[in-house]
Amino acid sequence: MAVSVIATVLNEVDEIPNLVASLTDQTLIAAEIVIVDGGSTDGTWEWLQNAKSQYPALIAIRDESCNLKQSPGPIARGRNVAIASASSDIIACADAGCTYRPDWLANLTAAIRSGAAEYALGGSCIDPASPTVWDIASAPFFGVKLNPNEFTKSCTARSMAFRKSLWQSVGGFPETVLLGEDTLFDAKVRKRVTPNFAECAKAFYRPRHALRSALQQLASYALADGALGIRPARLFRNVARCVVEVLALIALHWSPIPLFVILALENYFAFHFDWRSLQRASFRTLAARLVFSILVPWVVAWNQVKGSITKANLPNRQNAV
Repeated sequence: MAVSVIATVLNEVDEIPNLVASLTDQTLIAAEIVIVDGGSTDGTWEWLQNAKSQYPALIAIRDESCNLKQSPGPIARGRNVAIASASSDIIACADAGCTYRPDWLANLTAAIRSGAAEYALGGSCIDPASPTVWDIASAPFFGVKLNPNEFTKSCTARSMAFRKSLWQSVGGFPETVLLGEDTLFDAKVRKRVTPNFAECAKAFYRPRHALRSALQQLASYALADGALGIRPARLFRNVARCVVEVLALIALHWSPIPLFVILALENYFAFHFDWRSLQRASFRTLAARLVFSILVPWVVAWNQVKGSITKANLPNRQNAV
C-alpha cells in the first residue's frame, strides 16, 4: 500500500535539509513527502522550492494560515493541510528537528500495511550523533529515550502513522491549541482503536538544549497541559513533590533524616527511567540530570497551574519570531 509522509515547518532552514534527506532515503519509498510551510522568512521555503528538482517525491505547500498570526493551532493546521493534500490511504507524520533511519517508515507502518492496525506510534530518541548535556539530562521528562532500541509507548507526532480515514473520523488534529495537539489527537484516536507500538521506528530528535531552553520547553508543555485541562494526575504528583521537599527543609531544624530520604527519592526520580543508558555517562551529565529532575516539579506545577488559570500557553521559538 502507498504511504505518504507529511510534516509542517516554519523557519527551519537549518533542519530541513537533514529531514528531507533522511525521508527520501527509506527502504520503503514514500509515494510523496508533503511538507507545509507556514510562511517561513529564514530561507526554508526557498530551500524547499529548490529541492524539488533533487527530490521528485517532495511536495512543498506554502500556507500562511499555518502560522500563529493566522491560527491558534498552527502546527495542527499545518498537519491537517498536509494530510488533506496527501494522496495515500496511509499517512506517516514526521517532524523538523528530527532525522529518520532508513528502516523507519517500513517499521512504523508495517502493522497498518498488513491490516493488523490502523494507528501506530514509534516514539523518539535523542540523536546519538551530537547530543548536548542538557539534551540527555532532560530527555525522559519529555518522553524521549536515549537508546533507539528501547521500547516506548510515547505519543508524539514526530513518529506517528494512521489511515487517512481514521484521521478524518476524529476530525483531524485539533486546530484550537498551540501545543499538545498530538496528545489530544492520540486521545481521540484511542477511543476508536488500539495503537500499535512499532519497534525500531523512533525519530532521532536533536533539540540541542541548554539548561534555559530545556526549562522553557518544559514550562511551555506544562502551560499547555494546564490550558487544556489534561494530565491532572501529573500536576498532583509534582505539587506533592514540591510540598514534601519544603517540609523536609523545615524539618532540618529537628533532623536531617527527612532531607536524606528526599534526596534518595530525587535520585530515583532522576535515573530510574533509563539508568542502563547512563552507565557510561560523565559525572557532568549525571549531575545535570539530577539538577534538572529536582527542578521539574517546580517548573511543571507552577506553569500547569498558571495555564489552567490563564488558559494560554507559550508559542514555540519559530512562531515567536
